[in-house]
Amino acid sequence: MTDLYAEALSTFTTLFGEAKAAGTEVEPNAMMLATATTDGRPSARTVLLKAFDAAGFVFYTHTHSQKGRELHDNPRAALLFLWRSLREAGIQVRVEGAVTPVSDAEADAYFASRPRQSQLGAWASMQSETLDSREAFDTRMADVETRFADREVPRPEGWSGYRVAPDAIEFWYGAQFRLHERWRYECDAAGAWSKRMLFP
Repeated sequence: MTDLYAEALSTFTTLFGEAKAAGTEVEPNAMMLATATTDGRPSARTVLLKAFDAAGFVFYTHTHSQKGRELHDNPRAALLFLWRSLREAGIQVRVEGAVTPVSDAEADAYFASRPRQSQLGAWASMQSETLDSREAFDTRMADVETRFADREVPRPEGWSGYRVAPDAIEFWYGAQFRLHERWRYECDAAGAWSKRMLFP
């Protein structure tokens, strides 16, 4: 890990810690995830950061969902953290990079840590597919509750995680009158990281 990448991760760790400690962010690990189809049609949604380290930023989902299908066909993504209450006028962190699936062992371990109702919901949901009615989903939930009534809930096939390995990380520090401070870290094709300041 290069010094500049280590610096960027250290900065993120500090800011993420501030966001969690502030008590003013409902879900400090919430991040906007942007994906795109192979023909460049973008889509975005909020997911939750579940782990991060030098290897990247991890979230979990159904792999057959819209985002899962798009990541399969076009394995790149952008993340955006927005912590409105931090410091003078809020902080944003942007992350861009290649996406790879987490290992089965990682996915199994995280799935096992989830609340039981969330585990059951992963079995009942056909994420992003058409749902005829809420009652139909409630019926599916009742069915899986019966199916796993007396045993642990295993991770369903098609439910896993993804890791975004950054090749760019940008820190945006809000200021009055839109006189923001922005720092961008980027990795080139040779694996060398650079750092520069951007106009607000």
